[in-house]
Amino acid sequence: MKLSLSELQKEYRHEPLKFDEVLDLKADLMECYPEDVLDVTPVHINGMVSVEGNGDVLFYAHVNATLTVPSTRSLAPVELPTDFDVTEFYVASQAALTRYEKTDVVLVVADDEIDVDKAIADNLLLQIPMQVLTKAEQSANDLPEGQDWQVTIEGDGEADESDSKTVDPRLAKLKNFFDDSSKDDEQ
Repeated sequence: MKLSLSELQKEYRHEPLKFDEVLDLKADLMECYPEDVLDVTPVHINGMVSVEGNGDVLFYAHVNATLTVPSTRSLAPVELPTDFDVTEFYVASQAALTRYEKTDVVLVVADDEIDVDKAIADNLLLQIPMQVLTKAEQSANDLPEGQDWQVTIEGDGEADESDSKTVDPRLAKLKNFFDDSSKDDEQ
């Protein structure tokens, strides 16, 4: 779905453009991000586009879709339902950016075209959390391990203690380096 900034400014200055669409973003997302997105259901968006008094465009959409992404632990497919809102401002020039707060999402329109598909795809990617686990991985207490390696959780006191007790034999002489140098400084 593509919108023309100049057409919006002419036709929808007094009344917003309302939409209720289903977008097929599967091919684009899987082609551009094959390691991050394994599948995408059709993306349902509904919302409106309104033209502000200064000619800037406000785009608002409510988005529903289900992404299938790899588990961050085992790479097994995990379905990730998404349900979120997108609010973005589109402006004609770089100078218009000064009218907005730093927390607002403001984009300068190139070639008079607002690419809604790209905006929704980008926001879908932002919905993928840093850690994605299957239901089995979420409920399992044991973390994967192998010969001379194990998965640990950052901040887990048990893992931190075992790491601090192990000293590389090549660096053993340096273990008390600061203890000795602090004694020298006192004398």
